[in-house]
Amino acid sequence: MKASRILALGLATTFALGVGSAQAASSAGEKLFQRKCSTCHKLDKNAVGPELTGIIGRKAGSVADFKRYKAMKGAKFTWDEKLLDEWIANPRKFLKEHADIVGGKSTSMVVKIKKEKERQAIIDYLKTAK
Repeated sequence: MKASRILALGLATTFALGVGSAQAASSAGEKLFQRKCSTCHKLDKNAVGPELTGIIGRKAGSVADFKRYKAMKGAKFTWDEKLLDEWIANPRKFLKEHADIVGGKSTSMVVKIKKEKERQAIIDYLKTAK
């Protein structure tokens, strides 16, 4: 009987810590998004850049009411975590390396997020943002 209580307590603690660390990661990603991305991007509406809610799994350049696309107009790919990571690491390098799937040759995006951990936190935040 004691062993089952200890096991249950251990599982509950593990679950609570997992939820807490996921919330902390989302919070860190939200702070990074606000600091590094929100000048041009919003989650729920277009601004200088297109809105980013639901970007993972969305065809690049497909936000219907965003007309300012340069780099992604006519793009032939769907955003996934890997491509988004490459994009926010260095947009201009992304355009050169993926010329076969992107529509344009230039971008207004000048921000580069060099630290992998920061990029992943932002991507994790975008995955949960609604």
